[in-house]
Amino acid sequence: MSRIGKKPIEIPQGVKIELSDKEIKVSGSKGELTEKIHPEIKIEVKDGKIFVLPKNKEFTKKGRGLWGLYRALIFNMAEGASKGFEKKLEIEGVGFKATVEEDVLVLNLGFVNPVKINKPKDINFLVEKNVITVSGSDKQKVGEIAAIIRKSKKVEPYKGKGIRYQGEKVRRKEGKKVVASK
Repeated sequence: MSRIGKKPIEIPQGVKIELSDKEIKVSGSKGELTEKIHPEIKIEVKDGKIFVLPKNKEFTKKGRGLWGLYRALIFNMAEGASKGFEKKLEIEGVGFKATVEEDVLVLNLGFVNPVKINKPKDINFLVEKNVITVSGSDKQKVGEIAAIIRKSKKVEPYKGKGIRYQGEKVRRKEGKKVVASK
């Protein structure tokens, strides 16, 4: 039995749920999200709560895995439609900077040409000094774009220069040691 799948999802204030046979649509103040529903999963809305259930009483291994997965996906959709999600990244290094020009995030990271990342439809960029904030209603898209930004210049272990998530600890290495000659 899925411990996560058993938990009902509280519908946050101001979030509207539309349910059809093959799709669930969640809309709120931060945006609108849709997700296709697998045939082995059944979704019910009762008393301001969403219940995710397996369609058949006899569990298949795949059905048990999908039960918890769809509960987590729908919970994230409801959370994103009401509050939204954000990831913060820090830039560290001399001469490294980021700017937002129209719908493009421009990163100057010591390469010959600046790295340009186009803004997807439901994602917002905000740059304050050396902190880049990626925000949006879809948790998966926010995490994916933040990972792409971080990948453009990973933190190197000797001086700690590069892009990291805020609060991420980087394991530092010691440089080469000079041996004194006799």
